[in-house]
Amino acid sequence: MSDLRFEAGKVPSGIVRPVDEHVTAPVRPARVGLLATVVVVLMAGLLAALFWAAPRTEDGIAWGDPMVPGGWMAWTLATALFFWVIAALILTFLVLAIRFPETPRVGLLRIETTRGDRLFITLLGSAFINLAWLGLVDRAQWGALVVCLIYAAAVFRWV
Repeated sequence: MSDLRFEAGKVPSGIVRPVDEHVTAPVRPARVGLLATVVVVLMAGLLAALFWAAPRTEDGIAWGDPMVPGGWMAWTLATALFFWVIAALILTFLVLAIRFPETPRVGLLRIETTRGDRLFITLLGSAFINLAWLGLVDRAQWGALVVCLIYAAAVFRWV
C-alpha cells in the first residue's frame, strides 16, 4: 500500500481536493456595475416606451383606456406598469444576488428564506391584501398599496 501522506499545501497530482459547494468565487464589481447599468438602461427604455404608447386625451394620460385597441387583453398603462415593477424588482434582486451573495436565514416562519423567497412571499401576500381590499373596503386602492408596503417591510425584516 502506498503512503498517501503529503506535505502541507502540496497535493500529489493524482489526488483531487473536494470542492466545497458553499464557497463562491469573488465577483468582480466592474462586471456587476456593467450589468446593473445595462438593466437600468433597458428598464428605463421600456418605461419610456410604455408612456409613449399610453393613450391620451385632452386632459392627459388615459389610465383606464386600452393601450392596444381591440387587443386580446385590456392592457392599460396601469396594468403594464404593474408588470414593469415586478420585472424591475426581479432584475434588481438578480443584480443584488450577484453583487452581494447571501446565505439563507431563519425568521418568524421558522423556514430558511433568501431575499428572493421573501420577495415571493411579499408579492403573494400583497395580491391577497389587494383582493381583500377590493372586496371589503370602499376606499381607493391606494390605501391597499400603503398596507402592502408595510407588509413588505415586515416580511423583509422578520421572515
